[in-house]
Order: sequence, then C-alpha cells, then structure tokens
Amino acid sequence: MLIKRKSIEKEESLRGSRPEASARLARKPKFAPVTLSEEAGVRYLHFGTEWVQGAMRLRKPDWIELEYAQQMMAWMLFLPEPGHVVQLGLGTGALTKFSYRQFPRARVSAVELNPSVVAICESMFKLPPEDDRLTVFEMDAGEFVADPARRGAIDVLQIDLYDATARGPVLDTPEFYADCAACLAPGGMVTVNLFGDHPSYAKNLKAMKHAFADVIALPEVHDGNVVALAFRDKPVLDFALLHERADAIRAATRLPARTWVNGIQTARKA
Repeated sequence: MLIKRKSIEKEESLRGSRPEASARLARKPKFAPVTLSEEAGVRYLHFGTEWVQGAMRLRKPDWIELEYAQQMMAWMLFLPEPGHVVQLGLGTGALTKFSYRQFPRARVSAVELNPSVVAICESMFKLPPEDDRLTVFEMDAGEFVADPARRGAIDVLQIDLYDATARGPVLDTPEFYADCAACLAPGGMVTVNLFGDHPSYAKNLKAMKHAFADVIALPEVHDGNVVALAFRDKPVLDFALLHERADAIRAATRLPARTWVNGIQTARKA
C-alpha cells in the first residue's frame, strides 16, 4: 500500500558486493519475505512488516476491499470501455481481478517483479489463470513502460509500486512518468497510489505534472494514501456528466464513484 523511494530489496542485494558483481546481483534482487495475516474475514498481504500491501475479503474475492484501491478505479469516470488496462505492481491482484471481471472486452495485464508475489496471488488471492485477455509479466515495471513497443498502446495504467518499507513509490523519476505517459493511447489515463505524508509526495506530483496534460490528487484516505489521476490529454470536467457516470458505476459495481467526483471537485477548488 505504501513504500520508500529507494527499494530496500535492491539495496540489500547490492550491499557488500564488488563493483563487477553489482550488475549481476541487481538482476536478482533479494526480495523481502511475502507474509499474510487475516482479520474479520479479510486476508492481508505484507512484505515481512506490518505495512499492508493489499487485501481480499474471503467471501468476496473479486471485490476491491481497500478504499484507496477503489479510488484507483476512478478512471472509469472517463473511460467506460478501455481496450487495455495495465497494473504496475500486482499486490493481491485486486485491481487486476476487478478489471478482468468488469471489462470482458478488455485486455488486462499486470507487471510484477517478485515471483513470490505472483505465486501467492494465484494460490491465496484467487488470481485467475492467464488466458487470451489476462497476462502477468514477471519483470521490472520501469523496463515495461520503457519498451518502445508499448508506445500509445495502453488505455489505463494503474501504478501501485511499493516495497517493504512502505514510504513512497519505488519508481518516481521524471523519466519513469514520461515513459508512462508515452505508453498511453489517446484519451488514456494513469492512476497512482502516493503517500501524502512523506517528501516523496511532492516529488512525484512534480514529475507527473511535467509528464501529463493534467494531474488531479484525490482526498487522502487510510494512513496517508493519496491517489492521483493523470491524463494524457487535457480532460473536460463536466461535473453533471461525471455524476451521471458515477451513478451508473455505482449501480453496476457498488463502487462509491460519487465520492471520486466530489474529490475531483474539491481538488479543482483548492
């Protein structure tokens, strides 16, 4: 859910290594342990700490349990029929599962560097098997968006990249966000989970505002989570229309979409 700018997994993998071994070790980072907890019918994912990296209600495995993760779907207000939805950072697969079930005509991809996260998502969080619509890429998210083959090919990027320290996105450079913007098709959007109570927040927003035509930060939820919406093209904010779309989303999915519209209005007034 939350993370530090510099990945401790990569840092630990390189600590004490000779320069000539650094490149080799960097390709095989020492990941933090993947651990689980359960409370009140909800299963949580952790990376060996108390920080929550994702959640699933056992009786509703396809439901998006955490409020910040629900906000990550706010792109639905602007893109009711996406062709390709990509999640950077698999977590418990909540966004991937929801997008896969909710948009049967869309291709859905997830990018996750840690093979243990992929395995536990399949075994403990009901991630569906891959098929012609669902693909899981076991690779670095930065390399994924930097691939020229992905230019202009993605409608939605959902970015939730955190490591065990949970203090800010692992990838937060201007170059990373520029690559994300370049991957978007016309009208495409990015949603990013940020940590508002940390210096990384201002750094990320600054980098995003340089890369995208518009950036809107929704109100903070949970323990500091702030979801930012970033647009490839300048959006037209017709709030009457957005409230109509929110009502339709609520009726179809039970997601609290009106709060997203209210959050956008609040952000624009600030």
